[in-house]
Amino acid sequence: MKSQLYDINGNKKADIALPSLFETPLRLDLVGKYFEAEKFDIMHSYSTWEESGKRHSGSGRISHRRHKWRSAYGKGVSRVPRKILWRRGTQFYFVGTEVSSARGGRVSHPPKGIHTPRKINKKEKTFAFNVALASTFNAKAISERYSSLGSEKITSLVIESLPSKTKDILSTMKKMFGEVYTKLIKNRTIRAGIGKTRGRKYKSNAGILIVTGTKEVQRFKGLDVKAFSQLTIADLYPLGRITLYTKQALDEIQEANK
Repeated sequence: MKSQLYDINGNKKADIALPSLFETPLRLDLVGKYFEAEKFDIMHSYSTWEESGKRHSGSGRISHRRHKWRSAYGKGVSRVPRKILWRRGTQFYFVGTEVSSARGGRVSHPPKGIHTPRKINKKEKTFAFNVALASTFNAKAISERYSSLGSEKITSLVIESLPSKTKDILSTMKKMFGEVYTKLIKNRTIRAGIGKTRGRKYKSNAGILIVTGTKEVQRFKGLDVKAFSQLTIADLYPLGRITLYTKQALDEIQEANK
């Protein structure tokens, strides 16, 4: 498989042979399995405080016997744990505590802070990651992911090296990708509806992914830049993400695939 190699200014330089890894056939089932397993690996453990909702003076020993001190006999109240807010002689004002049905009580089934990792075989993981990389040059996967482009042809490309400034890489990409350039820039908009008040005010597209070599250190505003050694399946999923590889990144992929 071959791709087009561009120089730092966005001019076509030559055709370049891609590593054999990019000819891996698509296996959506394995990639989906790996994606779900990775979510469990990066999941942060969380739970409630073990004493939350339990630090009350309430007692569960509310008596319902007649002629007994602090009895609830004849009051028509349940036997849930209660604490005394005030009393006048033998008259008590109880409120429920501790139990999940009471205000300020414990949570019924809180998160425990533990989770079971989802297992996946090492060979399956390696093959699934190769499939995800290969999908960046797969015409079918790209057309399905970028269905809004219609009949316009678009594919991932290779650049010799990256410029140092954001405005330079944007002008280079505009020359390389042409009219579909605007679809490859990360665009953040304010969500419509009640979701704005529920922790998801903004929504954005993924944009293009730039894969660099380990020794290439570039950061561009509004673009996802990842070294090949830091790539995860989440960066490439769903399959068919438009990616711009540097020449050094391809060399590292070739070396890792030996």
